Amino acid sequence: MNASKADPTPTANGSLPTQRRTYSIGELARMFEVTPRTIRFYEQEGLLAPERRGQTRIYHEKDRVRLKLTLRGKRLGFSLAEIREVIEMYDAMPDGNARQLKRLLEILADKRNNMERQLEDIRLMQRELDDVEMRAREVLERLDH
Repeated sequence: MNASKADPTPTANGSLPTQRRTYSIGELARMFEVTPRTIRFYEQEGLLAPERRGQTRIYHEKDRVRLKLTLRGKRLGFSLAEIREVIEMYDAMPDGNARQLKRLLEILADKRNNMERQLEDIRLMQRELDDVEMRAREVLERLDH
């Protein structure tokens, strides 16, 4: 377990934090079951911003959360641009900015509408496949008799 030096900045309640958790690229890769190359790609795309110590990347909790949001966004079919926008909102929302939350809801509604259209397309394709299969079986049955 890596830990950075104690941060002398007081927390919100006025107490001094002990140590902040840091992560290596390998630790994050194992934690999220991705390759280090994937993590470097997201860094190159500006979704992660690790601290650099020489050639070593030091990832902080903020990077871990950003990676988690990025991977969740990819699973849900978000583009990198949409993920970036959501992450930037997340970073800027400690006070729950209403404008940012409304924009997030717009993005989610748009994604939900796209998924509904895709589901309907899939249902239509299934009906068409069922129809072709039924006809092929009927023809095959006539040929066998």
